[in-house]
Amino acid sequence: MSDGTLNPLQQRIDQLAEALESGAINQIRNLLEILNPADVADLLENSPLDTRMVLWNFLDDERQSDVLQYIDDDIVEDLLVDRPADEIASILENIDSDDDLIDILQQLPDTITGQVLNSMDAQNRSRLVSLLAFPEDTAGGLMDTETISVRARVTLDVVLRYIRRHPELPPMTDNIFVVNSKDEYVGLLPISKLLVSDPSMTVREMMVTEVEPIPVWMPQQEVVSIFERYDLVSAPVIDENGQLLGRITIDDVVDVIIDEADHSILGAVGLTEDDDFFAPIFRTARSRAFWLGANLLTAFIAAAVINLFEATIAKVVALAVLMPIVASMGGVAGSQTLTLVIRATAQGQMLSTNERWLLMRELSVGAINGLFWAVVVALSAGLVFQDPLLGAIIGVALVINLLAAALSGALLPKLLTNLGIDPAIAGSVVLTTITDVVGFMSFLGLATLFYA
Repeated sequence: MSDGTLNPLQQRIDQLAEALESGAINQIRNLLEILNPADVADLLENSPLDTRMVLWNFLDDERQSDVLQYIDDDIVEDLLVDRPADEIASILENIDSDDDLIDILQQLPDTITGQVLNSMDAQNRSRLVSLLAFPEDTAGGLMDTETISVRARVTLDVVLRYIRRHPELPPMTDNIFVVNSKDEYVGLLPISKLLVSDPSMTVREMMVTEVEPIPVWMPQQEVVSIFERYDLVSAPVIDENGQLLGRITIDDVVDVIIDEADHSILGAVGLTEDDDFFAPIFRTARSRAFWLGANLLTAFIAAAVINLFEATIAKVVALAVLMPIVASMGGVAGSQTLTLVIRATAQGQMLSTNERWLLMRELSVGAINGLFWAVVVALSAGLVFQDPLLGAIIGVALVINLLAAALSGALLPKLLTNLGIDPAIAGSVVLTTITDVVGFMSFLGLATLFYA
């Protein structure tokens, strides 16, 4: 249980808020210097836009470079877009990690990115241009080119002396990469083995060859699966010729996992992970308007289906009361299947060999739940409205809609993906349309057939 005291970080944040209110400039600057760059980044992300820019402008270029490495991608553009290209280049020069640097450049408009690259020296510009050629959702977009590599023929003593010549090792270095004379990946030399083995032994005797390198074009979801399956801290990245290009580390993978989780949660309600909590009102409204319009269109479609059976509803008023039950049950059942399939796809569990099995399983689950709840709803409706036929009609409609929901939830993700549409965002909208239309059509259609 909390004793009511604030931790040191929270105390400094509260002091900073008080200093902002009072306009104590020196105190603000001192507090920002005390805070860890990661904590400053968190503070900026959780501040309204005006306050965020005030705090950002208190930081010098070197401090901004440190903070940028921890900033969420969705607010990078707000912090840098109004700065001249040479100033942005000066800030980015202090960032050591290539993957952080690429992530930042990818958030800037293309014109500014081009100007920033032109402001850099030829060596840095050439390296970054080659990295920018890889899409950000591939292994090439995640990798860092900062690696340490050795040849298989040298002794461990030579490797140790070579490492000591470096002022520091790249972060998350748990292996040294072994390459041949053509810089082709051969294997790994774990640091743990290097430190405890006889220095006179060669790298070839101690290296590990079981770990497969990651192709540079591999999708990031597959990279995450590999790290999860083999409990990796880092992994080599190679091109199509087997040459070592760089490495991916676990912190990059964790970022992907968090982004995927955000994407799934926000996508279910038509938002994207780029939606900043403190973004301007009109920009937020514009980003949400599209899916509100899409939802309105689906509502019109469902209303049009209902309108087809206006005469039947007028004759049997109880239909209007029971209609939402059929549609709602189908929507929930379909959402369960849809979420399960999207999750399995993201984790690499959806394979061509198990698609048929999953489809049959979801249809079986839909049939079992449909029959069970059909009996419950049919008995309830029949007793309440004193009409056994009405109870039977809604029961049959419920079974039909739950089967349609299971089928749609299982097939939609692959269909939307093939059409180039993100199922995490569009899936729920399309599914709702299907379950509403099928639910209303089956219930009102059966009612028209039997009550006509």
